[in-house]
Amino acid sequence: MAIIITKDNYQKEVVESDIPVLLDFFATWCGPCKMLAPIIEELAGEYDGKVKICKVDVDNDPELAVKFDIASIPTLVLIKNGEPVDKHVGFLPKASIEKMFG
Repeated sequence: MAIIITKDNYQKEVVESDIPVLLDFFATWCGPCKMLAPIIEELAGEYDGKVKICKVDVDNDPELAVKFDIASIPTLVLIKNGEPVDKHVGFLPKASIEKMFG
């Protein structure tokens, strides 16, 4: 299951993570975000221990959305060693998300 990221657990779960982290910036009212949600959950199960799959609700945590310059959702951001290394705006099929992992 994807981890919900807030400003309170961001440092521990994302910055201090020893594995890559995929952040899914979403909103509950966003149609493409709803289409992406089951893929994100599937990836969370398949990549457990290899890539930390996380979700950020932009309505609940606008500070994190601003920090990552999120203008449209869904937006996926891949973090390695605490730094963003890849970013994609809009819906992506599962295979394309997996390519982000390298």
